[in-house]
Amino acid sequence: MTFIPNRRAILRGTLAATVGAFAGPVLLSGTARAYNWTRTMNQGATGADVTELQIRVAGWAADSASQSRVSIDGDFGPGTAAAVRRFQAAYGLSVDGSAGPATQAQLNALEQSDGSTAHFNWSEFTDRSSGNFDGGKVSAAAVKENARRAMYKLEALRKKLGNTAITVNSGFRSIAHNAEIGGASDSMHLYGTAADLTVPGVSNRTVYQKAETCGFSGLERYTVDHQHVDSRADLGRAWWWESGTI
Repeated sequence: MTFIPNRRAILRGTLAATVGAFAGPVLLSGTARAYNWTRTMNQGATGADVTELQIRVAGWAADSASQSRVSIDGDFGPGTAAAVRRFQAAYGLSVDGSAGPATQAQLNALEQSDGSTAHFNWSEFTDRSSGNFDGGKVSAAAVKENARRAMYKLEALRKKLGNTAITVNSGFRSIAHNAEIGGASDSMHLYGTAADLTVPGVSNRTVYQKAETCGFSGLERYTVDHQHVDSRADLGRAWWWESGTI
């Protein structure tokens, strides 16, 4: 998909410049198989398994439009518990905020054996020019992990849209490819945390509204030919919802 330099690209670049060049934490690499949960997790728990839980329920950050996100910090607090309850309700599980065997099984059902998710593939997120995750603003491993985290938020968005298929037009972009198509110089696509979407049969306005509940901290306005979503706050950036809250 080819993009022409325009006001939106300039706006995103200007915003990124005001926040500063990326110097935040590189997101840690995740597993490439069904996660080996070893315990039931409840509020107050800490650890790597809590971090993985947070990644997988991050798309259930809010019930209605809200600049809320699930912190990926390995600390099972109230925000994580609320996201777990929303996930449980959406999948017909007992709604208790406790991540036990049934919840863990449903979380693992959303993962493919290669570490991608049930309805999204790595190939949808690789650079359209090179076909891999190299050449971005962070390492290929970090890009791939960021893409994995985006997939889980998109699984939530897909569920909230009535299990409607989502097409990813653009995921990760290398610095070279991003420059070729006129992307913003510090685009979130360069980190693997962004996706440009179309959802056949669903208006971008509806996609935008549902995305407001999925913890996406970057939303391009819905009046263009695709819907851009990203998780820039996970990289320490300021929230940016171009159409505001709708």
